[in-house]
Amino acid sequence: MLVPRQQAIVDLARRSGRVTVEDLSARFDVTPQTIRKDLNELCDRRLLTRVHGGAILASGVENVGYDARRAIAMEAKEEIGRATAALIPSDSSLFINIGTTTEAVARAMLQHSGLMVITNNLNVASLMRGYSQIEVVIAGGVVRHTDGGIVGEAAVDFIRQFRVDFAVIGVSAIDQDGALLDFDYREVRIAQEIIANARHVILVCDATKFERSAPVKIGHLSQVDTFVTDYCRPDAIRRICAESEVKLIELRPAPAELSEEI
Repeated sequence: MLVPRQQAIVDLARRSGRVTVEDLSARFDVTPQTIRKDLNELCDRRLLTRVHGGAILASGVENVGYDARRAIAMEAKEEIGRATAALIPSDSSLFINIGTTTEAVARAMLQHSGLMVITNNLNVASLMRGYSQIEVVIAGGVVRHTDGGIVGEAAVDFIRQFRVDFAVIGVSAIDQDGALLDFDYREVRIAQEIIANARHVILVCDATKFERSAPVKIGHLSQVDTFVTDYCRPDAIRRICAESEVKLIELRPAPAELSEEI
């Protein structure tokens, strides 16, 4: 049984995807140390997963809701979006798959010209459709109601028709061994085809993806050419990038570990 404050913390995490020590301390008028103890207990019960400064909803077999995911590491995703957009020149063709970070990349590319964007992401298509200098091509298939992703065999077959300059892909989690993970095997099939049919693959994700897990394997970090993130704490991931000649672009220094947060 959870105490009422802990249950309220879990409910907040379900709605927003992430909770912070500072916000929870102010909301419940208790000390940060009390909140850290609550979070540690909830993580011990595998209801939450600790991240720097707070916690996120624990990974299982289902992803956090799309709107909640938008709110997780929002500033980092915007930075990643701008940095990734700077890597892609105008007059390029590219894939963009489903995800809140890939959506941030699309938003940062709205002033590019001569782009051909192939996507299974209705959010990206809606974002870009009003810009005449960008041609948007949408995959056919089943629309996933949770996030506007288009999945299914029709979408997989559609992606196979193209060979593009760049692919911008997001993932739900990255394992310490470099495995790229997601929750929906149908989306994984599309991501695999995207990787196979792009000349240069750019992986975009924020640092919280190192602290999550998901049940379906997309592929391996060694299959991408460039990895853009806010910061990369795991040494194992750095080694994989170095050994596989993956260009690692970090936009921020990793925050110092605070012992009182553990």
